[in-house]
Amino acid sequence: MDKQLTLEQVTIAYDGASAVSDVSFALPEGSIGCLLGPSGCGKTSLLRAIAGFEPVSKGAISLRGKTISTPSYAQAPEKRAVGMVFQDFALFPHLNVCDNIGFGLERVDAEERRRRIAEMLELVGLADEIERYPHELSGGQQQRVALARALAPNPKILLLDEPFSNLDSVRRSQLAGEIRALLKRSKVTALLVTHDQDEAFAMADKIVLLNDGRVDQIGTPRDLYQRPATLFAADFIGAGNLIDIDIDAAGNLNAGWGRLTATQWPEQRAGRIKLLLRPDIVVFDGQDGHKLNIVEKIFLGANHLYKLALPDGQTVSCLAPSDIDQAIGDSLPVRFDLDQAVVFNLGAH
Repeated sequence: MDKQLTLEQVTIAYDGASAVSDVSFALPEGSIGCLLGPSGCGKTSLLRAIAGFEPVSKGAISLRGKTISTPSYAQAPEKRAVGMVFQDFALFPHLNVCDNIGFGLERVDAEERRRRIAEMLELVGLADEIERYPHELSGGQQQRVALARALAPNPKILLLDEPFSNLDSVRRSQLAGEIRALLKRSKVTALLVTHDQDEAFAMADKIVLLNDGRVDQIGTPRDLYQRPATLFAADFIGAGNLIDIDIDAAGNLNAGWGRLTATQWPEQRAGRIKLLLRPDIVVFDGQDGHKLNIVEKIFLGANHLYKLALPDGQTVSCLAPSDIDQAIGDSLPVRFDLDQAVVFNLGAH
């Protein structure tokens, strides 16, 4: 599949200090990527550089094989055929839905403009709201209008800057899935910026995880969740606990917690490791489980999320069915299903 967007060793600096260093990745045509990471990691700087609002200090950015940014050359933003959906939607309050969507279509003839607006209204499911103004719309509807306006000029790539941050958490996840479906139907290449892993998982085919201005890991949502390559990725992606534990040369954990496979522990030597345990790895076992003290408990509807103390004071989380209803201070019998556990040496970064 052709590469729609390519970044090669991109560095962005402000007053001599690098906000982004040596970032490289590519997005195939029709795919949805995500720049994910904590605040201040360089996500928005990269997005603005792709849009043409920030210069690059090193490296190159290309769209469909054409270079659009280098330290010595920057194509003007309006020439890049890049669509942008902003955090606050940036709709024009004095324009109705129809005119907001058609704002970027002044250079096409009237008939084509009407056709394209109608196509976008149908795509985002707002054909019945054509005469309404932004203040008359819900947050989700405003988001759809902003998306339709950005897609109307047929951009080569769509950039979305924290597009769901103004919505509540339930609506965010739902809308992220809906927007992904819309983008896939229209076969648009898109790049999302977010600090929220749930949004990233719901939207993206590929995630570029950033930490302190550098790429920490690139992969599918499943890759990053199941096979984090660094301690930062393990800690940032998904609910889980990193614990220090002793292991023997055969892969047996101390205290009878279980045994790692040869794939998980190829070292064949005894020592102390870090072990990433997701809540679904710590399983309620009323028959033969190790009894751990409950220090926190959260009701999640179908499940309880228990925080349990190991004998040495470290904690792990257990996702148990809601009918397993134990009080804080009680013990919960559990076992470790280690097939999906991730192992790090204590010297890992």
